[in-house]
Amino acid sequence: MESLTTTILEALTLLFSGDTELWTIIGISFRISTTAIIIAMIPAVFIGFVLAYADFPGRRLLISISNTLLAVPAVVVGLTLYIVLSRQGPLGEWKLLFSQTAMVIGQVALSFPILVAMSHSAFQSVEIRAWDTARTLGRNPLSAFFIIMKEVRFGLLGALFAGYGRIIAEVGASMMLGGNILNSTRNIPTAIAMETSKGEFAQGIALGIILVSMAFILTMSLQYMQGKGSIRT
Repeated sequence: MESLTTTILEALTLLFSGDTELWTIIGISFRISTTAIIIAMIPAVFIGFVLAYADFPGRRLLISISNTLLAVPAVVVGLTLYIVLSRQGPLGEWKLLFSQTAMVIGQVALSFPILVAMSHSAFQSVEIRAWDTARTLGRNPLSAFFIIMKEVRFGLLGALFAGYGRIIAEVGASMMLGGNILNSTRNIPTAIAMETSKGEFAQGIALGIILVSMAFILTMSLQYMQGKGSIRT
């Protein structure tokens, strides 16, 4: 019990003392994941919208593929991209392996199916008549699209938070594509995995506190925004 208390105190000391190594890891993690979610968000939401409202050959197949990709393990995504980006791979000349760019690519690939599937579900919650009504009122397609987006904004925020939570806590693909290089590609989950394997728990606990705090803040933010957007009678 005393050892656990000591380790937790050490973790808190690392957090609040401004430990350079710790906060560099945190900064790298948030920078990579934020970049990835921004890149994935716009095309994923657009595809979710098209799958919800457009009728075209192969639509059901694309929905099935999107839902299937949700179940693909992160380590399989990491292995596939590792092969593609390795020196013997088709994109080996780009020399992206073990870089932050490679990690961003991996996290885009991981978050994209989540964003597509959840945005598709969000758009489906609004009947197609809402789109038709906006169009008959003289709205151009882009304006009508933003009207629908406003209606499903909380569902889209939920998709965004879910995708962000998945990639920032993912370890398999990040380890394979980034190489866990200190001050370069070592992010929160890879650092936790490495420190735990060495029996050094203080830094791992400190980084775990950051992840739990982030999850709490995201959840509370979504609930607050939903509360602000609700109509009370």
